[in-house]
Amino acid sequence: MSPREDTSTDILPIESSRSALAWGPIIGGAVAATGVTLILLLLGSGLGLTMVSPWSGESSSAATVGATAAIWLVVVQWLSSALGGYLTGRLRTKWTAVHTDEVFFRDTAHGFISWALATVFVAGFLASSLTSLAGTGASAVGSVASTAGVVGATTAASKEGADLSTAYFTDALLRPQRAGDRARNDDGAAATEVSRILLQGAANGGIPDGDKAYIAGIVSARTGLSETDARARVDTVLKQINDAKVAVQAATDKARKAAATTALLGSLSLVIGAFIAAAAAALGGKQRDEEEDLLVTDRRTV
Repeated sequence: MSPREDTSTDILPIESSRSALAWGPIIGGAVAATGVTLILLLLGSGLGLTMVSPWSGESSSAATVGATAAIWLVVVQWLSSALGGYLTGRLRTKWTAVHTDEVFFRDTAHGFISWALATVFVAGFLASSLTSLAGTGASAVGSVASTAGVVGATTAASKEGADLSTAYFTDALLRPQRAGDRARNDDGAAATEVSRILLQGAANGGIPDGDKAYIAGIVSARTGLSETDARARVDTVLKQINDAKVAVQAATDKARKAAATTALLGSLSLVIGAFIAAAAAALGGKQRDEEEDLLVTDRRTV
């Protein structure tokens, strides 16, 4: 028989009609990873509560608590990914007549899909909790801003814009020649006008010297202080307002940096978790095939 005739009798490869994707092991690994994640998160929450206390001097610092929580979340992600990926690879059926490289690829793909499914499960389960935490954080930020007094009103001033400017310039037009006249005639009107001046100054980033002198005149007429003492009191209050504004800005910037760090660390942890799940699935699949091959060998020996 000629070589050409030999090639004509070669058996062509037959494409399998079965899908290479085994959803059973994938779902099983994802469910296991989700369960372990929730258990470890509850454990971490319990341990975290032992680190904080309402009593002064008995609670860990915010930096320590935050760093510990971040490290624990990374550990939870990696442990759950490893377990879910390993179970996914170990529970799948053996692929016969498949090259070793293809088996390795399928195992890693199954581990990755299992990790992705578990991540979606956990994200969906914790969605309400994260929303609640976000609302609590927003309330806390609002409370901090409100303690700044006029600083908290700066937002309202920026929203009302033209109305505030109009009221301020209207007061400037109707301002009496002597500041004490309005304070003696109508304390409420004087207080309202001072508030508008402070709001305008907060919105513009500073109060003109003329407005400071006018406020000092009202303070002097109402409190009986001398012009010099009244001006000193005005300067002290304005400094307190500016310090409160700076404190709020610093707290906001610190929260922004913390959120950015958390987001970057979380994304890196997820990427590493996906790699761990894929590698664990490849390891589990390899061990499963080796165990089955060993069992077949023992049966043939017997």
